[in-house]
Order: sequence, then structure tokens, then C-alpha cells
Amino acid sequence: MRLGINLGYWGAGMDGDNLAVAQEADRLGYDVCWAAEAYGSDAPTVLSWVAAQTESIDVGSAIMQIPARQPAMTAMTAATLDSLSGGRFRLGLGVSGPQVSEGWYGVKFDKPLARTREYVEIVRKAMARERLSYEGQHWTLPLPGGPGKPIKLTVHPEREHIPLYIAAIGPKNLEQTGEIADGALLIFPSADHLEDTAMRYLRAGREKAGKAMDGFDVCPTLPLAVGDDVKGLADMFRPYTALYVGGMGSPKQNFYNQLAQRMGYEKEAAEIQEKYLSGDKAGAAAAVPHQLIDQTTLLGSVERIADRMQAYAAAGVTTLTLAPAGFTLDERIAALRAGTDALERSGLA
Repeated sequence: MRLGINLGYWGAGMDGDNLAVAQEADRLGYDVCWAAEAYGSDAPTVLSWVAAQTESIDVGSAIMQIPARQPAMTAMTAATLDSLSGGRFRLGLGVSGPQVSEGWYGVKFDKPLARTREYVEIVRKAMARERLSYEGQHWTLPLPGGPGKPIKLTVHPEREHIPLYIAAIGPKNLEQTGEIADGALLIFPSADHLEDTAMRYLRAGREKAGKAMDGFDVCPTLPLAVGDDVKGLADMFRPYTALYVGGMGSPKQNFYNQLAQRMGYEKEAAEIQEKYLSGDKAGAAAAVPHQLIDQTTLLGSVERIADRMQAYAAAGVTTLTLAPAGFTLDERIAALRAGTDALERSGLA
């Protein structure tokens, strides 16, 4: 099992340290450094900055939002980043959520599966430097009856095949991801529930495409905090969990809330959402069960984290992406180093 690091959103208050964290991850042999975007910093700019100041670590978008860009623009960006980084770019895509898609980008959040499938098909054609023509429900290239002609990408990516990942949570999205992507980006993954909440759907998609799981990258992100007080460490992540389970999306379209329900927290997920959406964020955080946090993070001693890593590997994870917690750069670096120590102790390195 490989290790990755997720820098999260730029502008979250730790920007001055993020490059140093990425460079330390590069030095320690981490496999990939991911950056996110929502409605603040964009991922490609951050990744180009990191790639220019690291040596061997891959850089990946987790995610570039589908409603933010036309698919041909995404292909251009991916090809450029792959070329500039010397073949170290990974393209992670996702539909985002209804609030961001419609409120920020003005793109209707409808038929996300069909939109994703068409988007991926166009991006792949463009990155393969085929003359771009496409007839779908959501995109038609070139536009009919106009001056447009099929053209092809002028930039040559460093590699013939840039790895393409999709952020997936729901069963149908997971199955389609297994069918059309090279990897899946997962959030709030529990090793105890991974087979039922993700792996069986990914496997079904691979089988639908006539492929096995070999070579498919299962890549969840987990916050990491090292110390002896597991309960105290878990409490650090109460606001984070409450935000996603309670406040992301709309009351009817919160994919993280639905995931918590599928993990057996139906009553708790409803309470967290009710409190969060009513403005009681502290109450929502207090309502998050300790077990839910502990199951979806890596907390405790290096030995405890090593045991958890073994559980994730056994569940089918191939790249474990860590989000090292800490109030200072030294604390985040220490967490990074603990991650590599834990991997070595687990015997999975």
C-alpha cells in the first residue's frame, strides 16, 4: 500500500506551511500530493506551484470540479501539468454538490452520472490527441451548423495515459467509477464498512467493463493525528465531521450524510444535520459519535495507526492519503513522519 498526502483547500490558514509539508512528503517517499478546490483556490494553480518545487512526488487534483470547466479545458490543463511536472500529474474529477454547482458555477446539478460519463469520454479523447468530435446528451463537439471543426490538442502530455480518478460516494457513482476510471477518490472511509459502502460497487463496475481490480487505485483520504489521547484527538475532528455530515449539500442531497447512514448512523446523522442546518454548529459537533470519527480517521500511537493501516489494506485500499493534523508546521511534519513509520511497522511498505 502506498501513501499520499492531501493539502486540502488553499486559504484554510496553513498556506505558508503547505509547501514545506509537500516537500517533506516528497523527501519521505510519499507517492502523491493532492490539492482540492471548491469556491476558493483552484487546484491546478496550487499543483503547478508544488510540482515546480518537488522532485518525485506525483501531484493530483482531488478534485477538479466538472461544472467549473468545459471538458476540453480540463484536458488542456491536465496535459500541461503532466508536461510541466515531467509526467507526475493525476487528474481527479468530481461533480461537486448542488450548492456549489448551481450557486457558484451556474450549472444545473442534474443527471450527474451521465454528465460525468460524457465528460470523461471527451477528456480521454482530447488527452489522447484525437480530433475532437462528440455527440452526447450534454455536449456536442463541434457545434452543428457553425464554423467549428474537429481539432486536436497541440500539447503532448509526458505520458500516453494520464491516470484519471473520480470522487465517488454513492453506490451508482462508485459502480460507474469502477467502470470508466483508473481510480476512486473516497472520503470518510471506514475499513470496517468499506466492502459494503464502496468496494463491492467498484468491483461491479470493473466487472461491467471486463476488468479486474488489479491496477485500479482505491484512494481514500483520512485525517491523521498522533498521540496517546485518542478521545482528545478525535474531538479535534468533530467540527470537520459535523460540517460534512450536517452542512454539505442540501437537506435532501447530502451525500456524506447518506454515507454515514449506510455505515449504521441513521439516527445520529439526522440529528447532526438538523442541528447544523438550524445554526447550532456546536451542538452538531457534539452529536457526532466518537466511533464515527475514530472509524474514519487515523488516530493514536504509531502502533495503533499501523494496525489500522493493515485493516485498510485488507479492505482493498491501494493508496492511503493522509491529511496530517497539527497547529504548527512541526506538528504536521511530525505527523507525516509518523505516517511513514506506521507504514513500515505495518509491513505494507
